[in-house]
Amino acid sequence: MAQKNNIQFSIREYRPTDQHVVVSLFRDGILEHVYPAFFKAMGNPDHVGIALSICMAGYVLGGSSYFQALLFGSAWAGLIYYCCLDIYEGYMMRRLSTDMANVQASYLENPDNGFWVAEADINGQSKVVGMVAVMGKRGEEEGERFEDWNGGVTGGGSELAQDAGEGGYGEMSHLIVAFPCRRKNLGSQLTRKALDFCKERGFARLLLDVSAPQTAAISLFQKFGFVQAAFHCDTHANRWFAKLAKINVMRMEKLI
Repeated sequence: MAQKNNIQFSIREYRPTDQHVVVSLFRDGILEHVYPAFFKAMGNPDHVGIALSICMAGYVLGGSSYFQALLFGSAWAGLIYYCCLDIYEGYMMRRLSTDMANVQASYLENPDNGFWVAEADINGQSKVVGMVAVMGKRGEEEGERFEDWNGGVTGGGSELAQDAGEGGYGEMSHLIVAFPCRRKNLGSQLTRKALDFCKERGFARLLLDVSAPQTAAISLFQKFGFVQAAFHCDTHANRWFAKLAKINVMRMEKLI
């Protein structure tokens, strides 16, 4: 139990009655990354140059029309936004149809897996405001771990994660904290829960995937000693959408 800023948190194992609120929290947590990804993509020097060229083309084709320039530029921005939305929404829908479709069967029926929720006592009512999951891997190739993003193209330090070791490793996912309960140390508590579970199960390391726009999450993991082991930029989406969205997926790991 922890207390900060008059909000109490308790972390417990997932229960079947949590399914609805967990799915809702998961949806919100994934889709909130769309706007950061969009602004990050639009700020890319290549996209800035293209946007200016498209606006200029609209200005010329419209007979020196500022409205036409704005219209062309808005169309380009809309395309980039759609690409970002497609990537995160597609990932969300795929997870909702696989492991998140039945959390009990996917996580709690295997002793090497775990799924926890964080409850907050708000106005005398207990509400689920966070969650985290760990899936244990024993004797599997880590190259298979990018199936969720349909990638498998790695680079930049992947030699750090080639050997899972005899004890296997844990894969953390679904670390989500409801917006009103952020900056209250709950993300750290959930990460610690995942690390403690992996240590109890005898895993050598804890790994996770995080997309580049998730800067707050990356900062949190770095504070816990996670380091980048590999990355890829392929997603489940159309490859041209992925190129336009410019979303990189980072694999991070921590030795336990």
